[in-house]
Amino acid sequence: MPRASAGTTPPPASCACSATSSERPAEFMRDYLVFAMVMATLPYILKRPAAGVMAYVWLSLMNPHRLTYGFAYDFPFAALVAGTTLVSLMLSKQPKRFPLQSTTVVLMMFIFWITFTCFFGLQPKLVWGEWNTVIKTMFMVLVSMAALNTERDARDFAWVIGLSLGFWGVKGGVFTLLSGGGDHVYGPPDSFIADNNDLALALLTVLPLLWGLHMQATRRWVRLAMLAVCILTVVSVVGSYSRGALLGGGVMLTMLWLKSRKKLTTGLIVLLLIPLVYTVMPDQWFARMSTIDSYNKDASALGRINAWHFAVNVATHHVLGGGFKVFSPEIFYLYAPNPLDFHVAHSIYFQALGEQGPVGLLLFLVLMWCTWRCGGRIIRYCKGRPELKWAGDLAAMAQVSVVGYAVGGAFLSLTYFDLYYYIIVLLVVLEKCVVKAGPSPYAAMAPRTYEAHDPHQAPAADAAPERRP
Repeated sequence: MPRASAGTTPPPASCACSATSSERPAEFMRDYLVFAMVMATLPYILKRPAAGVMAYVWLSLMNPHRLTYGFAYDFPFAALVAGTTLVSLMLSKQPKRFPLQSTTVVLMMFIFWITFTCFFGLQPKLVWGEWNTVIKTMFMVLVSMAALNTERDARDFAWVIGLSLGFWGVKGGVFTLLSGGGDHVYGPPDSFIADNNDLALALLTVLPLLWGLHMQATRRWVRLAMLAVCILTVVSVVGSYSRGALLGGGVMLTMLWLKSRKKLTTGLIVLLLIPLVYTVMPDQWFARMSTIDSYNKDASALGRINAWHFAVNVATHHVLGGGFKVFSPEIFYLYAPNPLDFHVAHSIYFQALGEQGPVGLLLFLVLMWCTWRCGGRIIRYCKGRPELKWAGDLAAMAQVSVVGYAVGGAFLSLTYFDLYYYIIVLLVVLEKCVVKAGPSPYAAMAPRTYEAHDPHQAPAADAAPERRP
């Protein structure tokens, strides 16, 4: 029996071939639409590398091609957009400034480490395939940090992240309301967020950003629309039946209230969501959530604990970790306390420990800490400057997103989740743009940036004289 889903289930391989000629135009309409939309972005990408970053993030987060039924489903849109972006970046005369600061340095160290451990992986036939998938995301993360250079880029990037996943929040929320909460909400198939738990974490992570965009909207209809998106996203998270998301959501909503400038409005909306959940969700939802208290009797929870012990044992015997794909039945049989009860990591922390060893886990945690501090620097920099209030608000909401990922991810295998690294990009780019806004008492905290410089180029006429100590 097919599972109920707010997403789209891919058709069998023979579907397109067996369709009659009268059915094909309607069947492929979505394919033509998505194909045309992506192709239409290419000229803009060639003119402006930042547009390529936006298009790539849209494809990787929203996965619009997974809503199709024909040739577009497996078309390499992301590779096409990434290649065009690199060409644009090389041809563009715009400055390419990569910010060198603690967050980016630790990120590059983490990328180097996950590459280094592949040479010692316990699954040599599988490790490089997974590395290839992860390194593509990491490469575009670094490209994004160099290509996004203006306040407009930072704002647009935040909107692209928010609306790309907000689409699935609205879709899942409407599905939950129409079904009375009786069915689970799933994400687009063959994606990072295909599973109900993974989708819940993604929506939980992006929700603070959506709320920040709602608070910043100047037009009334945009504010109301974004408020509706936020509410439906919460309903979608609840409709996923994810217990980890429920725990993470409680912590995240508390942080959202603490970080919000309008605490009364935020608190009232959060409180109004509680009776909405009680009204919409059926008894089976409450029965599943109640098993959180009795985890020692739940087979799924015990299986996760078994997987966590496995990760510790692998890291104990292999200081470099087991490499990508170490969570497999073959390796599980060697290191798990219960070798027959196979489970994947079900934790970003134990996944990092099992695959990348203690050093990899340490780098992962330090990266998260540096990301939080980056947001804190932006908030302090913008304090008392009305013209930069938007940047401070976005940084605060991005910090809450990191908290949502850190807490909700404790129960899911999403160490290399692209959304989290795009949040890091947003904070790094915000800091880079805020530094350009003008002097500040916190200017000493600003990251250094490196760009090509022509020694024969005359200084700009309106350039401020250099200040010397």
